Amino acid sequence: MPSLPIPSPPRTTEFSELALIEPLLRAVAAEGYETPTPIQQAAIPHVLAGRDVLGCAQTGTGKTAAFALPILQRLVAAGPVTRGPRHSRVLVLTPTRELATQIGDSFATYGRHTPLRHTVVFGGIGQNPQVRALRAGVDILVATPGRLLDLLGQGLAHLEQVEVFVLDEADRMLDMGFIHDVRRVIDRLPTRRQTLLFSATMPAEIRSLAGSILVRPVQVGGAAPVSAAADNIDQSLYFVEKADKRALLAHLLGDRSITRALVFTRTKHAANRVTEHLRRAGVGAGVIHGNKSQGARERALADFKAGRARVLVATDIAARGIDIEDISHVINFDLPNIAESYVHRIGRTARAGAAGIALSFCDTAERESLPDLERLLHAPLRVVLDHPFRSPLRPPAPAPVPSAAAPSRPRGPAVAARPTHRRRRWWPRSGR
Repeated sequence: MPSLPIPSPPRTTEFSELALIEPLLRAVAAEGYETPTPIQQAAIPHVLAGRDVLGCAQTGTGKTAAFALPILQRLVAAGPVTRGPRHSRVLVLTPTRELATQIGDSFATYGRHTPLRHTVVFGGIGQNPQVRALRAGVDILVATPGRLLDLLGQGLAHLEQVEVFVLDEADRMLDMGFIHDVRRVIDRLPTRRQTLLFSATMPAEIRSLAGSILVRPVQVGGAAPVSAAADNIDQSLYFVEKADKRALLAHLLGDRSITRALVFTRTKHAANRVTEHLRRAGVGAGVIHGNKSQGARERALADFKAGRARVLVATDIAARGIDIEDISHVINFDLPNIAESYVHRIGRTARAGAAGIALSFCDTAERESLPDLERLLHAPLRVVLDHPFRSPLRPPAPAPVPSAAAPSRPRGPAVAARPTHRRRRWWPRSGR
C-alpha cells in the first residue's frame, strides 16, 4: 500500500477557506473555533474529495473534526436515502465507550444545522435503546467493536449501506487486543467504500493493517513509525519506592498550580486505593476503570470536567477516551506496561497546542521499563532530585538514544539531567 506523497498544504487561516458549507461553518463558529489545526487543514480537502486517508496525529490535535466535518458535508451533498430502510452510511469504529461518546457528541455539535442523524453503540449498558435508535434509522454509526459485533450477530445492525468507514485510534485497538474484532467488522463492510484510518502512532502492525484496507491513500499528519510525545509537554521523572508513591502524590498535589490532574495507575485495585488515599487527605478525586458502571464513569468524568473533583484517577482504559480541556498535569503513578501507552497517557494534557506537564513515578521494579520508554522518546527523561520521598537507590543510566536526538534540557533548580554514558546495570530487577 504505497501512500501518496502529499505536499504541505497551503497555510489556511480560516475554516471558510476549506470549502465547507454554511451549516458546518455556523456550527464551528458557535464553538469558538477560528483557525483549523494542521491535521484539519491537511485532511479535510482529501476527505471531501473522496480519497482514502492515512492520518498520523497525536492526541489533542483536532483530528475528530478533521474527519467529522467533511463526512457531514459529503452526506448532506448526497441527500437522504430514498429507497429501503435508513441504515448507516458512515461507520466510525473506536476502542472505548468514552471516546465513542465524545465522537458522537462531535457529530451532534458539528451537524446540528443538518438533517443528519447519528447514534452511538457500546457495551456495558443495555442494548435496547441502541437498537431502537438503529431501527429508527441513522446516517452515522459510532461504535466499539464488541457491541457492534453483538448487534450484527443478532441481525440488529446493518452495514451494507456504509459508504465511509473510519477506524479511529487504530494503535489503541492494537494495544487493547481488538484488531481481530476490527477485521471481523471490516469483513462485513462493502468493498467499495472510502476508508479513513487515524492513529497517534504508526507501528508496523498498524501499517500492515492500513495496507490491507486502504486504496492508494494520502498520508497526512506525519509519518513516524513509532510514537513521540508532543513537544509542548514538560516531562519529568521521580524515583520513589512503591510504598511512598501515595505520599509523594499527596505531597505534589499540595502545589495549587496543579489545577486539574489526571492520574494513571496500572490496575483497577491501585486506582481505587489511590482515590481513597487522596480523599482522606482532603483532595477531591474521582476514579474510572473497567469495573465501574457506565453511570459511575460518566458521573466521575462530569465532576472532573466541572471542577468538583480536582483529580481523576484512571487506568489505561481512559487513556484515549478522555478529551477534557485544561488538564494541567498528567501523573503516571505507575509506569505503563507498554512504552507506547506513555505517549497516549500524557497526550491528555497539552490539548490543541496548549502547554502541559507530565510527571512520572518510577519504583525499583519499574526501572527495567525505562530503557524501552526512553528509546521511544529518543531522549532521557529529566529526573527530579529535590523531593522528600526520593529513592535511596542510585538512578540508573539512561538508555542509548539515536545520536541525532539531543537529550531534553532540564528546567528549574530541582531537575537534573541524567548522565548520557552507559554503565553496567546494578539496580535490582523484579522477579530475579
